[in-house]
Formats: sequence, C-alpha cells, structure tokens
Amino acid sequence: MATYTHGYHESVLRSHRNRTVENSAAYLLPHLRPGDSLLDVGAGAGTITADFARLVDRVTATELDDDALGLARTVARERAIDNIEFTVADVHALPFADDSFDVVHAHQVLQHVADPVRALREMARVARPGGVVAVRDSDYSAFAWWPQLPELDDWLDLYRVAARENGGEPDAGRRLLAWAHAAGLTDITATSSTWCYWTADSRAWWGGMWADRILDSAIARQLQGSGHATRDDLQRISDGWRHWAADPDGWYSVLHGELIVRV
Repeated sequence: MATYTHGYHESVLRSHRNRTVENSAAYLLPHLRPGDSLLDVGAGAGTITADFARLVDRVTATELDDDALGLARTVARERAIDNIEFTVADVHALPFADDSFDVVHAHQVLQHVADPVRALREMARVARPGGVVAVRDSDYSAFAWWPQLPELDDWLDLYRVAARENGGEPDAGRRLLAWAHAAGLTDITATSSTWCYWTADSRAWWGGMWADRILDSAIARQLQGSGHATRDDLQRISDGWRHWAADPDGWYSVLHGELIVRV
C-alpha cells in the first residue's frame, strides 16, 4: 500500500463524510440486489458503506488498520446498522476466499495503492462468478475550474507531486480501463461522472474545505517537510481557494473514471 496522501484531519473527513451512494456510486446502483453480499474496500469515513448496508443483505468493510476502520464503525453505530462486518485488510492481499462476494467495491482507493493492477486482480478473485467489481477514482489533471486562478494551478501541481512521491497515481480515473485490462479482466463497462460546485453554498463548502486542508492536513506537513512549499506558499494557495469560493462566477468540476467489471 502506498502512503495515504490525505490523512485523516478534520478537513479531510469533512469531505469524505459528504459522500453517499447517490453522489459517489450511482453507476453501481443498477447492479445491486437486496440479497447481495458486498465487500467495500477502503471504507474510509464509512458513509458510502452504511448506505450500501441499507441496500444489500451483508456488507464487509475493510481498511488498512483498526484506527481507520473505526471511522466506519462509528457511522454504523450512529445509524444503528448491524449488517456490516469490519476487517483490517490490504487490497493487494485480501484475507478472503475465492468467490466470496457478489459485489466488490472501491471508491477513491486505486489512486493511492502501490499496485492497482494487483489490487484489481484481488478484487476479482474474491468476487463470485457472475458478480461485479466496481471502482471509481478521481482524475486530478482533468479537474476544471473558473476563474483560472494561479493559486489553484499551484495547488494542483503540488498535490500531484505529493501523491506520486507517496507511490500513488493522482490521475487514476483515466487509467482504470488500462489497469483492468492489465489485470486480465474483459467484461468491462467504463463510464465517467463529475461532482460540480457552482452555487454559493457548494463553493463555500468545497473551497473552504480545501483552504483548510492545504494548511492543516497531512499533505501540508508533507509539502513543507519535503521542501516543495513553505507555509507562506500554502497560505497563498489557501487564500486562493477562498477567493475562488467567493466569486459568484466560480465553477469547479471534479472528474471521476468508473468501471463495472463482470467476473
């Protein structure tokens, strides 16, 4: 597993806890059945996981360590959901037998792993014949925004440098199909979708979240520790995010690649 670039600062979790099946896994919804068993690889904040638990019979959630898995446990407890099992696991070597799940899902995971092709092979291995592997990942170089502020250009350049230093691939969305082919998968449907922020409230939320994140999350420590940016550099970028959020013409699109693979 590569190093998780974002970390678990409150500004990161503020974003992750906003994720639902509807806004982050709509491409998978037509393939879910009430009696399914579903493996959610890299459950993160657990909000998507909890949504899945309302739609299928049984969910297994994984994370790399018990502390990270505690986030999903907390959401399940708060929502009184009792059909989720929690397992510490690395997607490169999943601790499950072949043909264990009807659906194997990962959202924003493959961009952070050391070997996404191996990860996809493992996900396919634990999916039952006729089952589904579903993955969705963002593609940072395909993000688009207006106005075209230099501070946001600098943010993107620094993020991509940090993610690749950690062994990840920030432009994962465009590579999902190639990774699936390299993993030997053949029955594939590739799509894309976006998050779009343009209203005053959504700009304030997205821009404010990144304004805080670039100053206080794990990436801020990494960029300063590696010498790629100073605190003043990051403050300038943070101010740029707030400037973008305050602009009534502000618009931001976050592109994601998606795959449905029949095993």
